[in-house]
Amino acid sequence: MFAIIESGGKQYKVKKGDIIDVELIDAKSHVTLDKVLLFSDSKTIEVGTPYLKGVKVSAKVLGTGKDKKVTIFKYKNKTNYHRTIGHRQPYTRLEIEEVTHGA
Repeated sequence: MFAIIESGGKQYKVKKGDIIDVELIDAKSHVTLDKVLLFSDSKTIEVGTPYLKGVKVSAKVLGTGKDKKVTIFKYKNKTNYHRTIGHRQPYTRLEIEEVTHGA
């Protein structure tokens, strides 16, 4: 049984026991993700328009952190212009506890 969820403008395929990194969310210990785009068990597939009603994914928050540094370098030829900046995207690490279908 798996589901495709949306979090932070990105889509993730999740099932019970998966550990995923999503955009930073404000949650302390548990979070319920209800933006489920697709749900599938071994027999059927349900697709939402855009989201499914009654399907929820519950997850435990393992912690927060920052991704690897991305270096941005801007350069313009013949004008003596260059600029270097870096960015580390914050994330929240989640462990999927269960995918429930309350139809």
